[in-house]
Amino acid sequence: MPFDLLTALPTQWLGYAAASCTTLSFLPQAVLTLRTRDVSGISASMYGAFTVGVALWLWYGWRLGEWPIIIANAVTLALAATILVTKLAADRGVVRTGCSEPG
Repeated sequence: MPFDLLTALPTQWLGYAAASCTTLSFLPQAVLTLRTRDVSGISASMYGAFTVGVALWLWYGWRLGEWPIIIANAVTLALAATILVTKLAADRGVVRTGCSEPG
């Protein structure tokens, strides 16, 4: 029987690998948002719904005791919430975006 990497890996490690990929995908956006404060292309409603969804996944993982789900969603929640809070603050005029007013 030939060696199959996917069946040789423990299921939990597949969870960690998947969680790492999806969670780390938010890091560049969070860093860019914090560095530039440019939130013009970010939808507050999308990030609001996403942040709530991630919080629910975190709770789900906690209830199951599944560490890949817990860790991934805790980190993703922190990153998504950072972007969401920055967007909401900018929409209220609390955060300067670096753009000057015309005129």
